[in-house]
Amino acid sequence: MPLSQSPVPENGMTDRPALVLASASPRRLALLKQIGIVPDDVIGTDVDEEPRPGELPRALVQRLARAKADHAAAQRQDAALVIGADTVVAVGRRILPKAEDEQTARACLRLLSGRNHKVLTAVALRPTSGWPDGVANERLVETAVTFHRLTDSQIDALIANGDWQGKAGGYAIQGTAAAHIRQIGGSYSAVVGLPLFETAQLLRGQPRRQGGWIA
Repeated sequence: MPLSQSPVPENGMTDRPALVLASASPRRLALLKQIGIVPDDVIGTDVDEEPRPGELPRALVQRLARAKADHAAAQRQDAALVIGADTVVAVGRRILPKAEDEQTARACLRLLSGRNHKVLTAVALRPTSGWPDGVANERLVETAVTFHRLTDSQIDALIANGDWQGKAGGYAIQGTAAAHIRQIGGSYSAVVGLPLFETAQLLRGQPRRQGGWIA
């Protein structure tokens, strides 16, 4: 799904590689737009997100971000740079699921009530084979989030609102759950789905002559 066209120089040739977001998440697309970046293309990835036996949160989120970026990069032969990302919510070593039903969302909220948890978001950049000058790099960002102690009626209201659907840990910090989050330590945008400063730094690390997506 093309979103924009890369600038075309006067000689008619495009010298900047295409920028591709390997995610169908509207949140990640909106976050990129917030810092003035509009991908040239968006590619949804079909990656198995189930943790492997004994896999810890850090290892899982990094593996998935890499897999998404690699999967999308393999689908293109032109010069392009792919951004892959994944977010995991964890309480200690326990990885919370993406809530696909009310029962799961309610269980997640009860577990998170009144306690601290971590949101881990990994970003991986992968150049396609058509851009040999591109740099493969990545970052992992951990953010500590604390809910106040939720009452049953507050959990009921969060469930009724529907923000939990498809969200890791059963909540969306950019939604009504924000009224119940007492403290956050780290990157807010990473909790939403993409750490903007770290992503910008990764883009700045690409060859300036050919990249230059952000100042």
